[in-house]
Amino acid sequence: QVQLVESGGGSVQAGGSLRLSCAVSGYTVSRYCMGWFRQAPGKEREGLAIINRDGSTNYADSVKGRFTVSKDNPKNTLYLQMNSLKPDDSAMYYCAAGFFWSCTVVGGPSQFNYWGQGTQVTVSS
Repeated sequence: QVQLVESGGGSVQAGGSLRLSCAVSGYTVSRYCMGWFRQAPGKEREGLAIINRDGSTNYADSVKGRFTVSKDNPKNTLYLQMNSLKPDDSAMYYCAAGFFWSCTVVGGPSQFNYWGQGTQVTVSS
C-alpha cells in the first residue's frame, strides 16, 4: 500500500522559510516523477514543483527561484525547500506520486496516482 505523509508545514512571517518533507512507503521515489502541489480555499489545486526520475526539475512561475524540490532516494523522501515566502503562498501543500518517468508542472494533477494528506502553510504579512 502506497503512503505519502507530508510534514514541516506551519506558520511563518513573510520572507521566512520552511522545508516540507514527504515520507513515502510502498513506492520507490527513485523510479518515477514526483511533485508538490498546493490548494488554497476556493482555488484549484496548483502544481508547484516536479522532480523527475533523472533528477531534472521544473517549477511553476509563481515559485521559480524561491522553491527547490529535491529527493533523498535512500530515505525514500521528497522535500520542498521554500524561501522568501509570501502571504499568497498560504495553502495546504500536498506531495504526489505517479508512474511516469517524466512529468511537468503544466501537466497538472492527472499525472499522479497517489497523494498525501497535506500540510498547512500559513504566511503572515
